[in-house]
Amino acid sequence: MRTWTVCFLWVWAAQSVDAMAFLKGTVGLEKARVTQEGRDVETPRRFKRGWMWKQFFLQEEYTGTDNQYIGKLHSDLDRGDGTVMYVLTGEGAGTIFVIDANSGDLHATRSLDREEKPSYSLRAQAVNKKNGIPLEPETEFIVKLHDINDNEPKFEKEVYTANVPERSHVGTSVIQVTARDADDEMFGLSAKLVYSISQGHPYFSVESNTGIIRTALGPSDMDREQREHYQVVIEAKDMAGQRGGLTGSTTVNITLTDVNDNPPQFSQSIYQFSIPELAKAGEVVGRVRAVDADIGRNAEMVFTLTSGDGLDVFDVTTDRNTQEGILTVKKPLDYEKKKSYTLQIQVRNTHPDPRFVSVDSKDSATVRVNVEDVDEPPRFERSSYILEVKEDAAVGTAIGSVSAVDPDARRSPVKYTIDRHTDVDRIFNVHAGNGSIFLQKPLDRENLAWHNISVIAAEFNDPQQTSRVPVYIRVLDVNDNAPTLAYLYDTFVCENSKSGQKIQTITAVDRDEPKDGHRFFFSLAPESSRANFSLRDNGDNTASIFTRRTGFRRSQKSTYLISVVISDGDIPIQRSTSTLTIRVCTCTRDGTMELCNAEALSGSAGLSTGALVAILLCVLILLLIVVLFAALKRQKKKEPLIISKEDVRDNVVSYNDEGGGEEDTQAFDIGALRHPEAMEESNKLRRDILPSEPLYPPPPLRRATAAPARDNADVRDFINQRVQEHDGSPTAPPYDSLATYAYEGNGSVAESLSSLGSASSEGAQDYNYLSEWGPRFRKLADMYGGEESDWDC
Repeated sequence: MRTWTVCFLWVWAAQSVDAMAFLKGTVGLEKARVTQEGRDVETPRRFKRGWMWKQFFLQEEYTGTDNQYIGKLHSDLDRGDGTVMYVLTGEGAGTIFVIDANSGDLHATRSLDREEKPSYSLRAQAVNKKNGIPLEPETEFIVKLHDINDNEPKFEKEVYTANVPERSHVGTSVIQVTARDADDEMFGLSAKLVYSISQGHPYFSVESNTGIIRTALGPSDMDREQREHYQVVIEAKDMAGQRGGLTGSTTVNITLTDVNDNPPQFSQSIYQFSIPELAKAGEVVGRVRAVDADIGRNAEMVFTLTSGDGLDVFDVTTDRNTQEGILTVKKPLDYEKKKSYTLQIQVRNTHPDPRFVSVDSKDSATVRVNVEDVDEPPRFERSSYILEVKEDAAVGTAIGSVSAVDPDARRSPVKYTIDRHTDVDRIFNVHAGNGSIFLQKPLDRENLAWHNISVIAAEFNDPQQTSRVPVYIRVLDVNDNAPTLAYLYDTFVCENSKSGQKIQTITAVDRDEPKDGHRFFFSLAPESSRANFSLRDNGDNTASIFTRRTGFRRSQKSTYLISVVISDGDIPIQRSTSTLTIRVCTCTRDGTMELCNAEALSGSAGLSTGALVAILLCVLILLLIVVLFAALKRQKKKEPLIISKEDVRDNVVSYNDEGGGEEDTQAFDIGALRHPEAMEESNKLRRDILPSEPLYPPPPLRRATAAPARDNADVRDFINQRVQEHDGSPTAPPYDSLATYAYEGNGSVAESLSSLGSASSEGAQDYNYLSEWGPRFRKLADMYGGEESDWDC
């Protein structure tokens, strides 16, 4: 029965795929020894192989409990006597595949998956069971797994994303989706896939064989402005779509991309704006907005002014971020001249698409701009003024004028002033009423050729309303400077010079700047020595100095001074006289100077008089500083060794009389407290003021008995005790030091000043002596020195 089952499997496999080759009796070759021409030679000999197989077939995903039977291996040499043993080697031998060594039955021990491994290569051999000697050569065969439809189709992505332009024609390709089936494509229809669309009708369709998704509606129905995003579900089914096939699905998110199929349109037909008349150029008047249903580059638009009475006054630009039209001021506004403007504004796409919208498609709107009146500052007739004045103009000369008016309807009067920050030296002034500019100080072109000032115009009724204008004043040159020598010439003449020899060429400079250029004339002054030197005007603003004799002697005269008169050719003629110093020097034969007068050399190489004077002044100032510093140092008092806030002499103040206040203060030594009787006898005079009246004798004391004199035994005992303590202290320094102690004493010589303990305080007292103390105690004398009747109530 098992043999019939194996034959049935082979027949079924041969009809569906490759037929199984079952070849028996393959002729082999065997070596045998034969004799040829008397020699022993080794020749090949054929023999018949007992068995050979090429492949077996096994169904995948076996679900039975027993081992799955594959086939039977049998050799012709096996006569059933148990002497033949079958041995299996190769992939999975002994684990996945097992063979009955006696019968040759081949089994699979577990279920196999073709998608994991579609085939296995095995080798079988028949050997002698007793000695293990192979009876036949080893034969290799393959076990293939038959596929079943156990895998559903799977797409490459779970979610696809695709774009397609809006208004595309029917059948426009969007995207291609691809699914894969792990089953065997060569066996049956398990891997034959068919695509279908389960979600996305009626906008899209899919080709069943290729998986290409295409648009299914016309351009009018595929409008991004109506619907932009679509979700399409595509299914792939194996078994060629037949019933019982497995299905896989994927989602495709399709977005309609924008095309320029909508022209921009204004959100309103009329726009109203207001702007103050003082708005500067470039200031924003307002924004106009147009709506375009498209997005991105297709929504970009441009605004233009097409007509109206303010094309030269206003301008419009496009904000690239918001796609709004920005209306700005182009020229200054004037409410008094024009109060409103009407403009026509136009908008169109920057990148129109002629497939959908006409290139000339545009929209228009009206813009009305009202100019608001504001209080304007005065306005000058010019933006700047250029005036000219000669440098010799007299003080008070009018140079020119500026003019400004109030542009408002009320025409407020204008007051003019000069910004003194631009005219610090107050050289100019302006008439407050008419704006005339005149001189306040003389001018000098050679010091400053241009003056730049600012004139301020302010409304008389509202000084806060001001404006300013620059005024450039050019100072014209007049011939007021005489020419002088251009350099400090170092001229010398050799002792061996000959008559008529040129020793120097001179030129001149002039601070003036005549229109026709400089023209200088040179000559010798009458007082100059004409016997020694001569001057020749070269006619090119230079002159040459020549010797007039031969043989100069440095020992006789070492220096010659000649006066050169230089005049210019302008009107009025200016001339000056300059002195040219000529030194006599010893020279070589070729005219090279060797030695000149020492006095001249030192004078030329030394310091000038001004420099010497400055040096002397510096030395004197330093000496004065040193003297003052020495004097201050000498007068500086020596500071005490110890400065203590507890020093009683710095705080105790004595008063010689009553009622004098702080004017009567004077410091005294603490010894006065030790001997008050000595204080009374000393009767010291005031040192801070002069006495205005003769001094009166001191008043009699109320206590008749004088206090007995006391010595300072208690103080001495206190000091001695402290000295002994200091000497015996281990922490005291080894050197002499000053220690300060405060000692109050054990009693007061002056006794108590309070009247509480006085026995005579209740009795009548005589205060008439107060009147004898002088005018300073007159107030006390009036208060206490009167009769008793004066105190009765």
